[in-house]
This record gives sequence, C-alpha cells and structure tokens, in this order.
Amino acid sequence: MSPASTSPASPRIAIIGAGPGGLCMGIRLKQAGFEDFVILDKADGVGGTWFHNRYPGCAVDLPSFLYSFSFERKYDWPRPYAPQSELLAYMEGVAEKYEMLPHCRLGDGVSRVEWQEDEACWRLELDSGRVEEANFVVSAVGMFNDLAMPEIAGRDDFAGDSFHSARWDWDVPLEGKRIAVIGSAASAVQIVPEIVKTAAQVHLFQRTANWVLPKEDVPYTEEQLEAFRADPSILDAIRDETYRTIDEGMTFQDEEQLGEMDRIGREVLLQVEDPEVRKKLEPQHPYGCKRPLLSNDFYPAFNRPNLELVTDPIESITKSGVRTIDGREREVDLIVYATGFSATKYLSALDVTGRGGVHIDEAWSDGAHAYLGITTAGFPNLFMLYGPNTNNGSILEMIEHQTNHVLRHVQRTAEEGLRWVDVRPAAQEAYNERIQEAIAGIDVWNHEVNGYYRSASGRVVTQWPFSMTDFKTMSEKIDADAFEVG
Repeated sequence: MSPASTSPASPRIAIIGAGPGGLCMGIRLKQAGFEDFVILDKADGVGGTWFHNRYPGCAVDLPSFLYSFSFERKYDWPRPYAPQSELLAYMEGVAEKYEMLPHCRLGDGVSRVEWQEDEACWRLELDSGRVEEANFVVSAVGMFNDLAMPEIAGRDDFAGDSFHSARWDWDVPLEGKRIAVIGSAASAVQIVPEIVKTAAQVHLFQRTANWVLPKEDVPYTEEQLEAFRADPSILDAIRDETYRTIDEGMTFQDEEQLGEMDRIGREVLLQVEDPEVRKKLEPQHPYGCKRPLLSNDFYPAFNRPNLELVTDPIESITKSGVRTIDGREREVDLIVYATGFSATKYLSALDVTGRGGVHIDEAWSDGAHAYLGITTAGFPNLFMLYGPNTNNGSILEMIEHQTNHVLRHVQRTAEEGLRWVDVRPAAQEAYNERIQEAIAGIDVWNHEVNGYYRSASGRVVTQWPFSMTDFKTMSEKIDADAFEVG
C-alpha cells in the first residue's frame, strides 16, 4: 500500500484515468513541482476513450487542431478530422514526452474509493486487490466510461458473435457476414459506412433519426503539412477563428445559425436515393436537441443494396438474429451494440463514499451535480475532470481549465498547511441553480428527445450552457468563501 503523505506540502495524489484528463492533470502537477502522484487505469495503455474505441471509422468530431493541448499543439494532423489511430498516437506521445508513464499504473482499475475522516485521506481499493491511500483524488473518468447496453429480451441467447462498439473485437472477421448494428447515433454513423463495404448484409436498427451534417475533411497534402510545420502561425490563425466560431455558437440560441444547420442537414439528406428510406432518416426534432453528428459517408451508404434501415422496434434477440415487433426475424452472424455510454453517471460509475459515510449515489439522487463540475459537497479533496455540466465545445480546452482549477486547490492546501478542502453545500446549490436556469433558457435542450443529456430525474446533467471563455473566467480563481477547509 502506498500511504498518503502526512505533509500538506508534498501530498500524495491519485488520478483515476489515463485519458486526456488524467494525463493533463499529471502534467500540470509535475510542472508545479508536485511529483508524488499515481495515474490509475483499468486499460493496458494510455489514451482513455481513444484507447478503448477502435471501431471501424472511429474519428474525432471536432477539428483536429482544436483537439490538442495548448502546451503541445500538433501541426501535422493528416486531415481536418483525425482518425482514432492518430489521436491515440498523439496521447501516447504526450504521455512519453512529459514523463507520465512512470506515474502510470495500467491494467489495474479502481473499484472503491472511501474517505477516511480521521486520517483526512482517501482509501482506494484496486481491481488487483491492492490498496492506495491519497490526500487528493482526481477523477478523470469523464462521461464515456460506463458502457450502455440495451435491455433487450434474449440478448444472452444469441449464438453468434456480439460486442459493444467501444470494445470492438478485431478478431471477428466482417467480410461476407450478416451484421446487425443496434443504435444509430455517433458511433454507428462512423461504423456503418465502413463495414457495409465488405459485409454481405448490414441491418441498422434505428430508434430515433439524428441530424447528420457534412464535414470538411479532405486530407491535407504534403505541401500543406510542410507549410503548417514551417509556419505554425498559419494553423494557429485557423484554430483561433474556429475556436471563436464554436465558442459563440455553444449555447444553440442563434436562430439564424440553427436555421442554417437545419437547411444543410436537409440538403445532405437528399443524397439518399430511396424516398422511403430518406423519410425514415429525417429528424423529427429541431437541430441541437440531441448531439449533432458529422459524416460525409453515412447517407450515401444507404444507396448500397446491402444496407437496410430498420425502424420497427426490437422485440427480442434470438439464437440466430434480431426479431422486431412485427414478428420478422433477421438472421445475422454478428451483433454490434452501438449504444454508447451511460453519460450521466460520471463519478458514480465508481463506488465512492464521502464524509459521514454518504455514498455518491445518495448525494446525487437527483442527478449528478457539482460546483464548476469539479467539486461536490461532502467529498473533500476529491476533484472531477469533465464532470457534471461541463460538456460542450472542445473537451481538451475545458479539461485544461479544470486541471488549472484543481492545481490551485492543491497549491493552496500546500501553502496554507491545510488537510482538506470541501465545497460548501450552499455555494454548490447556488451555482447549480444558475446553471439549470441557463439550461432552461436554451429551447433546443428542453425537448423530450435528449435523454443523452438527462439523468433519471429529468435534470440536464451533461451540458455547459455558456461559452468556453466563460468557463475559463469562472474557474481561474478560487472563491475562498465557497469552500470550507480543515
């Protein structure tokens, strides 16, 4: 067991997750002179979502040049929207360059986290049976941690191969196979156009039609890449302009912009030649209600004879295929569950107990909530990255502001000789009232179709309703009155 430090000046810090958030947190700590930290991850490598998600067609849905840290900008992405392999290579390169690997304990996930009141530290139980103690815990598990599997009768009866898209089994051949893809959102939009090229038949089971817009994704020429490398200011200028555009449009309240997105979405839908299929793919909710998707290949894929769009609800999974409520069974060799993640769980994806024995599920009975999305009352010295109500814009941009905020707390405790810091319930409540009030004013987020954003109570727990610049301003200083210390 690695014990927590007894000296506030050199605290022991446990970071859960070796994805972008965990790596950025480790780098910030190291740069500030805090060396006693460990990065714990159940995966066998760094990269987080880009380590786990390796399905065909997997790529970023934000321009690549915004998907790199401000302290490690990459100027030679091969195309405007980088594929998974390039994103993982970037994260691996960051981990190596900034000497994070010696701090990583990979292949050993965290199963339980419990606050020790008398010692003022956290006790972490690991999957291996090992125990860690830490003065601070930083949860970098984010939103995309807990796989969402649909509750479909007979799911375990299927005799063929099946897996979740985020745990793609590349040992299963696709050529000549009959494949069912259940789910039609972010991952399916990328998967289907790729697997339909070699599969004998693909059946895409859609519950809700989504907005799928095109993306400017022509690969850069070698001449362009050389120009970017030779004069980084070219790409910096593009990055800054893209940042400004995204920052200004994050609240989905610009009626003119929303109308333009609607027009573009309906225009690209005309690529689907069959009018009946096109009608089934037409969204029945305003643009922005659900996560907008990007693809240049999704709609054209429906012009292939071996892709079927199925909109009849699924009744059950059988030994040989998928049966819909109309009684028809489609026999398949492989089922891919492109059903995403339990995006509203955040820290509650882990077994966490705070002050007074209060479990995180109890604290969040009305849905995940936190002050600045980073600290939650009753869980001292515990911080979250990409936590409740911080999802919008560039994830890496938001993470950098969050890690800077966490670092300020660590520095403050070291400088003032504090044992712990905890956000006051009143401050957290006031903050979240402001957030929910702002969310209530964004019309497209208040339609019934956006389950991705809502907890079981109906509270929107994922979305950040302001700009990235606003978050930077709000998080760059610590309001001492908002916290109690000991």
